[in-house]
Amino acid sequence: MSKVMITGATGFIGSHIARAFCESLVSVGCLVREGSSLANLEGLPVEIKTGDIKNIGDLTKAFAGYDWVIHNAAKVSDWGNYDEFYQTNVTGTINVLTACVQAGIKNVLITGSNSVYGEENTLLVKDETSPYNSHYQYFGDRFFPCKLNFYRDTKALAKKEALEFAGAFDLNLTILEPVWVYGEMELNGGFYEYLKTAKARIPLVPGAKQNKFHVIYAGDLARAYVLAYTKHLTGVNCILVGNEQAESMDRIYRLFCSEAGLKKPGNLPKPLSYPIALLMELLYTVVKAQSPPLLTRGRVNMFYDNLEVSVAKAEQLLGFRNAYSLEEGIKKTVLWYKEQGLI
Repeated sequence: MSKVMITGATGFIGSHIARAFCESLVSVGCLVREGSSLANLEGLPVEIKTGDIKNIGDLTKAFAGYDWVIHNAAKVSDWGNYDEFYQTNVTGTINVLTACVQAGIKNVLITGSNSVYGEENTLLVKDETSPYNSHYQYFGDRFFPCKLNFYRDTKALAKKEALEFAGAFDLNLTILEPVWVYGEMELNGGFYEYLKTAKARIPLVPGAKQNKFHVIYAGDLARAYVLAYTKHLTGVNCILVGNEQAESMDRIYRLFCSEAGLKKPGNLPKPLSYPIALLMELLYTVVKAQSPPLLTRGRVNMFYDNLEVSVAKAEQLLGFRNAYSLEEGIKKTVLWYKEQGLI
């Protein structure tokens, strides 16, 4: 059986991918940065390799003896400087592909993002044929860039360069492009932060009633990687992965709060929340804060924008459909938060 190397395996999504492959009895290696916590991999029969995706030598050495690489490592954030995002998301991706060529590895899966097609407010249901539209036009963005665009734009650029590279070197490259992911070990994607806000009994937070939001449970997403590995797709493929249908964001957070035994905060209208976010983001930028403020233009808009994608291609090519309903996935997620003493 093939051996699979996973980058970014110690993180939220990466650890779910590693677990899914181990449960499928696939031999798994995990590339981790020196000093990284291995807590999310505890109990998994994986081989640990130390290295950095910014160092091709580290990668080539780590990949030796493996047949597949799943490149999941990325800078996923809405804060930081552009160069940090570029070096990790773009240069790091090309380094991984270069090391694959040097190590004789032909089969690669990459974690992309639905954000490359745009996360603006629209009733249009996007799919893999939709044009690149990663740069969200925030108020004042030309003079005061919103750092969430740093993530989106570098993921779009990484995708473009990866597809070109794979074509030039005849790699079998599949880019799985997940919607917003929740699940055990998620601490920075927004869902856990919302529960902390509810627990603090903050009465009003940004939000609306009707806008739809596309999500997927991390365990389901990880299964999509196993399916892509099993199907052994050839050539280059881009596949959006998410639940069969989008849900209203209000319902998603209502279910989270209900399962946690918390009262859901009321919805603060955008005309009130956006100016606050703009000022907070500007202040934190001026003082060069290392951590983001509670509210930014990017975070606020996500609470009001309608975001939907088609996941038909995932079913057609991979036979993928989410196994967990929204209620089931949230139940498992909140139970983990409780077991960890986080809520």
